[in-house]
Amino acid sequence: MTHFLISAPSSNSGKTTLTLGLLRALKNRGLNVQPFKCGPDYIDTKHHTIASGNPGINLDIFMASEAHGRDIYDRYSEKADVSVTEGVMGLFDGADKMQGSSAAIAELLDIPVILVINAKSMAYSAAPLLYGFKNFYKGIRVVGAIFNFVSTASHYRFLQEACEEVGIEALGYLPKNEALAIPSRHLGLHISSETDYESIIEKLAEEIPKTINIDRLLEISTREILPKTKSKTLSQIPVSAKKYKISIARDEAFTFTYHQNIEVLSSLGTVTFFSPIHDKVLPETDFLYLPGGYPELYAGELSENKTMLESIRSYCFNGGLTFAECGGLMYLGNEIITSDGLNFPMSGVLDCITSLENSKLTLGYRTIQWNDMVLKGHEFHYSRLVENALETESAMVKNAKGIEVETRLYRKLNTFASYVHLYWGERFEFIEYLLENFASKGFTQSR
Repeated sequence: MTHFLISAPSSNSGKTTLTLGLLRALKNRGLNVQPFKCGPDYIDTKHHTIASGNPGINLDIFMASEAHGRDIYDRYSEKADVSVTEGVMGLFDGADKMQGSSAAIAELLDIPVILVINAKSMAYSAAPLLYGFKNFYKGIRVVGAIFNFVSTASHYRFLQEACEEVGIEALGYLPKNEALAIPSRHLGLHISSETDYESIIEKLAEEIPKTINIDRLLEISTREILPKTKSKTLSQIPVSAKKYKISIARDEAFTFTYHQNIEVLSSLGTVTFFSPIHDKVLPETDFLYLPGGYPELYAGELSENKTMLESIRSYCFNGGLTFAECGGLMYLGNEIITSDGLNFPMSGVLDCITSLENSKLTLGYRTIQWNDMVLKGHEFHYSRLVENALETESAMVKNAKGIEVETRLYRKLNTFASYVHLYWGERFEFIEYLLENFASKGFTQSR
C-alpha cells in the first residue's frame, strides 16, 4: 500500500498547493490517486477532485467515529495506486489538544507523514523544528520533509543538512512562484469561476518533479499490509423502501457538501442537482437540500432569478421538506447584505436578514442534541443574523469542549435551517427522521 499524509507545523505553509500538484503529477503518471482531507473542510476536497479525478473524501474523527474513519479510508483506498491525505492546520492541532488532528488520523490509519515546511527566512534552524515534530509523539512516523518558498538551490542545501541531523529524509523543495499561487478566501482556498484552477494545477504538476523527488516519496511511503477484517459500518448505509426525489443546490454559490452526505441521500432516493443561479424552477422534489457556499458573492445573480426564488418559496410555504445550512439559510432569508452594504432580496421563506458588514468569523465543531438524536457538524461563517424572528427547535448546541454556543436549529413549517454544516455520513438518523416524519406531509412541485 502506498500512502502518505501531507502536514505542516502550521497553516499557510503551502500544504494544499503542494497536495494539488502532487495529486495531478501522480495522475499524469497514469496512477489511480485517491485524495483524502483531514477534518471538516468542504473546499479543499473540491480542489482534490479536480486535481486527481477521484472524489475528495473527508476523514474526520470528531464528526464521526474512528471505526467510520477506518472504513472510509479502506473503502476508497482499496482500488487506488496511491492514497494522498492532506492534513488540517498544524500536525497536532485538533478540536481539543490533538483530538481529531492530522496526527491522530495518521496514528489511527498508520499513515507515514510528510512535513511541508515554510522555509522562507529559515536555514539550519529547520533542524530543531523537525526534531520536535518527529519526536514529540511516538504514535506517528514523520518520514520526510518538503520545503516551500525556497529561494535558491544553495538555500535548499542548508535545509538538507538540517534533515540529516534529525533523521528525516529531505525530498525536495518548491521555489516561490507567484504563477503557482491559488487564490484564498477566509482561512483557505476558495472556489471561484474567475480562477482557472485547471491550468494552475497542471502547471504545479509540471514544476514539482523538477525539484521534488517523487520516486523517493513513493518508495518511503510504501509498505506491505496484512488483510483486515472489515467492520460493518459501511454496510449500514440506509436503503429506504420509498425512493424519495431529492433536490440538492449545486452551483457557484452552493458548493459546501460532504461526499458521504450525498452518498447517503443517493441511497434513499434519486438525487437531482440544480442551480439556484441558472435554473428557472425547482425540480420535482420530496426533499430540498440547500448546502452552504458563497451566496454573498453571487447575491445579485441569486436575487435576479425571480422564478427560482418564487418556486422555492412556494415549495416551502406549501410544506415541502427542506434542510438549509449556512449559505442555504442565508438564501432562504429575506435579504442578504453584502460586505459593502448592498441589500439583495432573497426567497423570504425565513424571517431573517443576514449581513456580511462588520463581519466576524464564527468557527468550530458543533454537537447538537435534538429529539434524542446527537448530530455533529462544523460551523464556519462570517455572516451574521442582523434581523431574526426565527422560531427555534428545542435543541442544545455545544462546541468541541462541551460549552453551549449561540447557534440554533431553526424551523418554519417543514423547513429546517442552521448555520452548522452537519455530517450524516455515519449517523444518518437525522435524515431518516426528516424524511419519515415530514416528507410525506410535504408538497411535491411539478415543473
